[in-house]
Amino acid sequence: MRVNVTLACTECAERNYITKKNKRNNPERIEMMKYCSREKKQTLHRETK
Repeated sequence: MRVNVTLACTECAERNYITKKNKRNNPERIEMMKYCSREKKQTLHRETK
């Protein structure tokens, strides 16, 4: 039930992180504040397809 998802920065659209999520508990797309190396600051990262 756990799947790998890719997180992309909302400001520069770079795909920086890969994480896992449980589709049963979190069916919607996840959003996290993560560090973006291109922007050199913490930005919002969203799950991509």
